[in-house]
Amino acid sequence: MPHPVRLLAGTRKGLFILDGNDGDWTISGPFCEAWPINHAIFDPASGAIHAAGGNEWFGPAVWTSRDGGKTWSHSSAGLAHPEGEEPVKSAWSLAAGDGVLYAGVQPAGLFRSTDGGESWTPLDALRMHPSRERWMPGGAGLILHHILVDPSDARRLWVGISAAGVFASEDGGESWEPRNRGTRSDFMPEDQRYPEVGQCVHSLVMAAGGNGRLYQQNHCGMYRSDDRGRSWASIEKGLPSTFGFPAAAHPRCPDTLYLFPLNGDSAGRFAPEGRVAVWRTRDAGASWTDLRDGLPQKDAFLTVLRQGMAADTHDPVGIYFGTTSGEIYASRDEGDSWQRIAEHLPLISSLDVARAGAA
Repeated sequence: MPHPVRLLAGTRKGLFILDGNDGDWTISGPFCEAWPINHAIFDPASGAIHAAGGNEWFGPAVWTSRDGGKTWSHSSAGLAHPEGEEPVKSAWSLAAGDGVLYAGVQPAGLFRSTDGGESWTPLDALRMHPSRERWMPGGAGLILHHILVDPSDARRLWVGISAAGVFASEDGGESWEPRNRGTRSDFMPEDQRYPEVGQCVHSLVMAAGGNGRLYQQNHCGMYRSDDRGRSWASIEKGLPSTFGFPAAAHPRCPDTLYLFPLNGDSAGRFAPEGRVAVWRTRDAGASWTDLRDGLPQKDAFLTVLRQGMAADTHDPVGIYFGTTSGEIYASRDEGDSWQRIAEHLPLISSLDVARAGAA
């Protein structure tokens, strides 16, 4: 059967678009004037592609294409912290819901656009949260790198911040509360390893089904929440490491999740033993299976970053990941087997499915 897919690959040197059907892939780009792109999404409601990027030299911006990637514009209007605070260096994450576009930035802050990315306004309640003085920068800085919008209630939001943890809003961002109970911080003194804030969340994804389940890959473990993040339970038993960056949820089965564990925080942060594997659970983390067919099993010292894994909506589901060495791998059978579909790209920061359906 035809298996048409469009992928958006954010890289250190621009955005690339990959179009595939029946295993044949074409690559176009780089777009966005080869700016560093940290995250890109497709908004099915508007049909637009949005790409978040920049750095301390370029400044922050969100790029937008409304014609499938043929032409682009970018805007940084309003993407700024108040004068006297540390300037916004780059845009790091995007999410869309109910006509609103959200952007997370470095240093950690959240912005909202109601005009498709033309202009931005800050959600100050998060930036000014009373716990802010206890937020610490992770290895890449103090970054708001994940945003989730509840499809059943667009006023319900979650964000992931390194290293502050998970925060949630039930009122569209007007107020926020930390949701980190049960997640640990191994880098803290022993009597402070379960703080209210200060956790280094790496990835945050929502399970299918609208039942309030979230999954979190943390600097210090893998977790599941069944109550919208109010409490977390460890599901790392059976994994080769407690450390990793990306996660991808199955679009229909809330118990199925994909991970790319790395060999540890201080051991190089690459595939364990140089052997690449995606790990899958079909029982919400009670057990894990390593998936290696078609993936390099010797001298593959690569990394997949926090936004670098995605799933499409086909049946069977397609799973994709992009690496820091510029390769993209795809599975058309829910992870059972893999093929390399791109190589020699710049460092891949993010991978997202823009389309899974008729071309």
